[in-house]
Formats: sequence, structure tokens, C-alpha cells
Amino acid sequence: MDRLWTNARIATMAAPGMGVVEHGALAAKDGRIAWVGPAGEAPAAAETIDCAGRWITPGLIDCHTHLVHGGDRAHEFELRLQGASYAEIARAGGGIVSTMRATRAASEAELVASALPRLDALIAEGATTVEVKSGYGLSLEDELKMLRAAGALGRERKVRIATTFLGAHALPPEYADNRAGYVDLVCETMIPAVAKAGLADAVDAFCEDIGFTPQETGRVLEAARAHGLRVKLHAEQLSNQHGAALAASHGALSADHLEYLDDAGIAAMAAAGTVATLLPGAFYFVRETRLPPVQALRDAGVPIALATDCNPGTSPLTSPLLVMNMAATLFRLTVEECLAGVTREAARALGLRHEIGTIEPGKSCDLAIWDVERPAELVYRMGLNPLHARIWKGQ
Repeated sequence: MDRLWTNARIATMAAPGMGVVEHGALAAKDGRIAWVGPAGEAPAAAETIDCAGRWITPGLIDCHTHLVHGGDRAHEFELRLQGASYAEIARAGGGIVSTMRATRAASEAELVASALPRLDALIAEGATTVEVKSGYGLSLEDELKMLRAAGALGRERKVRIATTFLGAHALPPEYADNRAGYVDLVCETMIPAVAKAGLADAVDAFCEDIGFTPQETGRVLEAARAHGLRVKLHAEQLSNQHGAALAASHGALSADHLEYLDDAGIAAMAAAGTVATLLPGAFYFVRETRLPPVQALRDAGVPIALATDCNPGTSPLTSPLLVMNMAATLFRLTVEECLAGVTREAARALGLRHEIGTIEPGKSCDLAIWDVERPAELVYRMGLNPLHARIWKGQ
């Protein structure tokens, strides 16, 4: 073995429950978990690290972010404080199109440079995997630029980056009178180019009154699957467009937001194994009052993931720890559900359950070591970061 962490309490997050190993140890070899169990049975290793009774969890996973973008939307925040709604701001030329202008004006290097502080904030709280979406370029050239910038983040930092193409995020001004033409562009030009370049792991869309219709969204998902890309969906955030059921019918990895999700959508997600990714930061920031149907998701056995939704307009949040607190306080998730939501179920939402998300032999040795007395502290505290060490691929 290369390295052994011993004298630890380990929340493996291997179901059921948190998979706690008291007086535990884990060993890594060649960047992968090779053994986990009671410290007294641990194998020998070239290096041994005494964790002094600290807790070890899997490295945290942020499975829904818009980390790469130009500019910010602090002015729109002020407008919302004065009573303007998200939809009103978007229809007045703000919202996603506002960020599109700033993103188009930025170079690839500038996009990487501006995203790194946001990524560093996630890493500082134990994140070892981060999903990054495009969707602020809204032209072939600018969407590819965003995806290249997202990929570059994984070369600038020791972190796993999952990339998602979100060309169907908003209608760019040049297609204001030609919706069908833009959907054609996304499906017939952008998705094939993204797939050919190998720049995205999945395709997403914004299925909403101010986004794309279910019919338009369905075309995008079909095109993605035809080009060998997995699918995800922004669904039921502001209204019920039955997007979650649509996503599930295409075998979606996840449907995200879900405040307006209905029973039919829940049943479709359960049947398809589609993860419900809840985004309490956006719920809080836009002052949403309709809660996602958490109990119904539980009852149906739909896995629940959590993410920051880090974006400039509706969730400028870079704290996985605060996401857990928000999920507990606003959505009434349990401590176990919160921790699973940023580890095991977040991995499932990215299609990476085989590689990350739990502490099990064979998986990447991605860990977070915490100065806490019990896992509940990771959910309970606000504004305190108890991370002692972050391990990525055994290092």
C-alpha cells in the first residue's frame, strides 16, 4: 500500500445509511482506495497518517454549477430587492442574456481566470469533483470556448471536472424572432460539434416558460442521445412543464430544481432511476416559496442530490457546506440525506457512481478529512469550515 490513514472515524456513505466505521482506517494504492475497515486489521503501508480521531468522508461533489461565465449580475440582485421578479428581469434583457454578453466578450483565458476563485472556494470546502455547464455563449464558437475553459480548470487545479453542454439555456438576441432556427442550431450544429470535439460529458436544457418548451427540449435530448451524450435537465423550477417526466423518458441522469414537480414526474423519475438534484441556494436567492416535494421523492425512492447551482444570477454560491445547511433548514433533509446528497447521490447524478461518491475499494481515493466530533456538524454550522485535509486521487 502507498498510504494508510488510521485512527479515524469513517463515513463511507456506502448504503444503507452513512456506513460508519468507528476506530477505522483506509489504505490507498495507485490513487485508488485499496482497503477500508477497522484500524486493528489495517494492512501495512509505505506511509501512515494518524488522523487523531477525525472524521473522513468521501470528497464532496458539486454536481450542478455554472462556474464559467463572464461578469456578474449584482445589479439585478439590487433590482430584485426592489421587487422585480426573475422573469421580469429576463424579459427586460437581463438574466441569462446579460451574462451571455459578458461571456462572449471574454477570452477563454479570461473565463478560466475568473472561474478559478470560485473553484478554489469549492475546493477549500472539500470538493474533489465539480460539474461545470456551458450555456452563456449561445453560439457555437462561444459555447465551445466555455467548454474548453471548463476543461482547463481541471488542468489548473487538482480536481475532477465534469462538463455539460447547455446550449438550450436561453434564446440569444440574434434568434429572438427565430426560435426554431436556434433549436435547429443547437441540435444540428452545436451538439454534433461538441460531441466530435469530446468537450462534454452530458447535455442539459432549461425547460421553462422563459426557456424552452417541452417539445423543443425533447428535440435537444434526442439529439444528445443520438450523439452518444448523457442527458440532464433544468426542470420544474418556476412552473410545471412536465420536464422531469420528459427527462426521465430519455434516461436522464438527473432532473434539477424541481420545486413544481408533480406526482407523475416523480413516478417517471423513480422508474428511470433519474436523480432529483435539489438546489437550495437558488430557492433561497430568488425567494421561492414553493418547496420541492421531498417527502414524495423519498416515498418513491428517488435518489436526492444537492448542489450549489453556482451561477451569477440566481445562486452566486460557492459553499457545499452551506448547501447542506440550507437543504436541512429549508427542505428538512436529514443529516444523512445531506451528506449523501453531496457524495453518493451527487456521483449518481453525474453518472460517476462507479468511480467516486463512496469510500469503497476500487474507487478513486477522493477524501475529505474533518475536524468535527460528529457528521452533523458539517450540516449544522454556518460560516465555519472544519476541513482538515482534502485528498484527491490519493494525494
